[in-house]
Amino acid sequence: MTMSFWQLGWRTLWRDARAGELRLLWVAVTLAVAALTSVAFFANRLEAGLQRDARQLLGGDVVIASDDGQLQRFVDQAEALGLRHVTTLVFPTMGRATEARGGMAKLVALKAVDQGYPLRGRLQVADAAGAAGRATAEIPAPGQAWVDAALLSALELQVGDTLLLGDASLHIAQVITAEPDRGGGFMSFAPRVMIRAQDLAATGLVQPASRITWRLAVAGEDAQTVVRYAAWAQAQIGEGRRAGLRLESLDSGSPEMRRTLERGEKFLSLVALLAALLSAVAVALAARAFAQGHLDVAAMLRVLGLPQRRIAAAYALEFAVVGLLASLLGVALGWGVHHAFVWLLAGLVADGLPPPNLWPVGFGVGMGMTLLLAFGLPPVLQLAQVPPLRVLRRDVGTIKPLSAGVLGVGVLGFGALLMVVSRDPKLGGIAVGGFAAAALLFAALAWVAVWLLRRLVRENAAPRWLILATRQLAARPGYAVVQVSSLAVGLLALVLLVLLRTDLVSSWRQATPAHAPNRFVINIMPDQAQAFRSHLEQAGVQGYDWFPMIRGRLVEVNGQAVRPENYTDDRAQRMLDREFNLSNALAMPDKNTVTAGQWVAGEADGASVEDGIAQTLGLHLGDTLVFDIGGVRYSARLTSLRKVDWGSMRANFFIMFPVASVPDVPTTYMAAYRAPAQAGFDNALLRQFPNITNVDLDSTIAQVQRVLDQVIRAVEFLFAFTLATGLVVLFAAVTATREERAREYAIMRALGAQSRLLRQVQRAELAGVGLLAGFLASCVAMLVGWALARWVFEFAWTAVWWVPLAGALAGAVLALGAGWWGLREVLQRPVMHSLRASAE
Repeated sequence: MTMSFWQLGWRTLWRDARAGELRLLWVAVTLAVAALTSVAFFANRLEAGLQRDARQLLGGDVVIASDDGQLQRFVDQAEALGLRHVTTLVFPTMGRATEARGGMAKLVALKAVDQGYPLRGRLQVADAAGAAGRATAEIPAPGQAWVDAALLSALELQVGDTLLLGDASLHIAQVITAEPDRGGGFMSFAPRVMIRAQDLAATGLVQPASRITWRLAVAGEDAQTVVRYAAWAQAQIGEGRRAGLRLESLDSGSPEMRRTLERGEKFLSLVALLAALLSAVAVALAARAFAQGHLDVAAMLRVLGLPQRRIAAAYALEFAVVGLLASLLGVALGWGVHHAFVWLLAGLVADGLPPPNLWPVGFGVGMGMTLLLAFGLPPVLQLAQVPPLRVLRRDVGTIKPLSAGVLGVGVLGFGALLMVVSRDPKLGGIAVGGFAAAALLFAALAWVAVWLLRRLVRENAAPRWLILATRQLAARPGYAVVQVSSLAVGLLALVLLVLLRTDLVSSWRQATPAHAPNRFVINIMPDQAQAFRSHLEQAGVQGYDWFPMIRGRLVEVNGQAVRPENYTDDRAQRMLDREFNLSNALAMPDKNTVTAGQWVAGEADGASVEDGIAQTLGLHLGDTLVFDIGGVRYSARLTSLRKVDWGSMRANFFIMFPVASVPDVPTTYMAAYRAPAQAGFDNALLRQFPNITNVDLDSTIAQVQRVLDQVIRAVEFLFAFTLATGLVVLFAAVTATREERAREYAIMRALGAQSRLLRQVQRAELAGVGLLAGFLASCVAMLVGWALARWVFEFAWTAVWWVPLAGALAGAVLALGAGWWGLREVLQRPVMHSLRASAE
């Protein structure tokens, strides 16, 4: 026979496609690629959109921030390179209404701007609170102030009224609706007041000790010139090593929002990973069934004289074409699905998202080909090794469990690709490693279960259907192990998805609760503490955070003086260049966990430090720290390190002392609480305690919750695709032994067994396999879910005790359903047809 492998491969492809023998492989690869590329397309476009908007969020191509305003050399260099520049000043202060309008005061974030602001993005203003905003290229006129609508509400003012800032009286002319370089940090929570820079001197607010941030924004049309300027500026900052001078980036934004978006991306990646892992199981099962059905064809080709290499090449060509076409279809489907993500997650970036590049297409095709060639090709390649003798003897030339070399390389490649997809070593390691370990565990436990079943079922006392079902499983233990393991892996992903959709998402919501404190009040004097707390309690405020606040500077570590210039890290320099907010409490605050050492309540010389700042400053357990607190030296020994959940919106501190009080040091108090719904509560509080600073976090919490809801909807949408993939796995696992069952049932029917008895046997076998697989899968899913919550998503989670029982029941129901759908025709086949087919 002289047919080339090209001709043979295309002919077998056409014949198998028409016969429907490639349908399961096609569906599994398509769903996996669709799930992965939908996330890849969206992530690619979102990343490009964030990069595009980064300049607008910063207000320029390069932004240099300074705490002392010494930026002239950077201005001179920008002008020398022909770059545009503008300088703004930002600092906190109190804004007041006139006595005629009530005289109320509120903390504001004052920004002084020059002509040309902003260099990137568009400022939007409105003529009144609640009116539609419009873009403007102007800045406030002399004597004017543009303000946030929140300030008008808090001070009960309107456009046209007067706002008092220090010694200046300014006319409120516009309401700010969008500010491109608003940024993040503590002061982003305060309402904005924008004035012209030339009006700043009249306020008298700029004093030698004022905490002002100067921001020099630079922009240019030539990208190379901008890059050259940024490199020069970074070198200048690095050489000077002067504290308070830095290049700003998007990382200075809100930590709560960053944490929410990071968790959302991890959730989407996890669901896509589960789809890919499920598809790998489905492809392996479908390919084994495909190879089992082509043994006789391969033996006949060997009889006709085709060499083994040509047969292997023909089947490899067939699978390569199937993988390529299914991958392209999956990419097209993923492209369509990702538009749903764009719609569900609308608003995460300004304006529309830019088009994606070709990376998701190449990634999807590569993943689909790797999936099919790694898990589908190994059993099919064994067809080239089928001996010609099989034409006469059906007991020779069966499919072996593994083609170790090809499978090993393919699995390693597939695992590496999944690690790339996860974008997080912990997420990829737990998902991929957890499923690999689970597959081995399931196989071992399934073998033990079959061994125990064979010995525990007594044939002289058990029902006939149970005896026959036990014999069915015991007669082919290898098939039983494969079936239970595959079904358990599929159910593991499904149970994990259900837990993801319910318990894990609920835990995620609780980690950033909608009822979190929305007011942070500082500067409460000790003689006001009792009256302030009574005011809160009378208003019905309960469960609020209450902590002393102590302003102190770290001056010594282990007897050595510490100065900003001792550190090369800019963050460490800035921390040592300012005072820390210290506090004390006998009990460790909620959302704090000890990572090293021990929190000992009442330990007089103890100190607990947040682990991140300890790493930045090079602090270790046992170090002696000395703080300068208002001229008083206070010494403490570092006894514990804490991990702080900054996304919890609770009161948190970098450094705390585990004592009830710190004597002889100046102390104020702070409170964090959920404000009651009653109108005028904030204004009444400010009237009674005019010296306090009340920070309103309503808009920030609402933004975090809005993004959280959007991401959860996207996860639920992708959940449907992964669920479909899981059902494909269940179908493949249950129907993997369909032909063997058909022959066995035909023999039993020929010997007089009735259809009713065989249906009972089939149901008992499927229910038993499903119960065992569901129970094992649920137990492992609880462990994997806990690991993901603990080390990837970083929140507490505990599954309920009845999950394994529910999983076992669900496994039995799903196995029976898949068996009814895929095996119902087995009992309806004519006996002679099955016997002749098995003899051919």
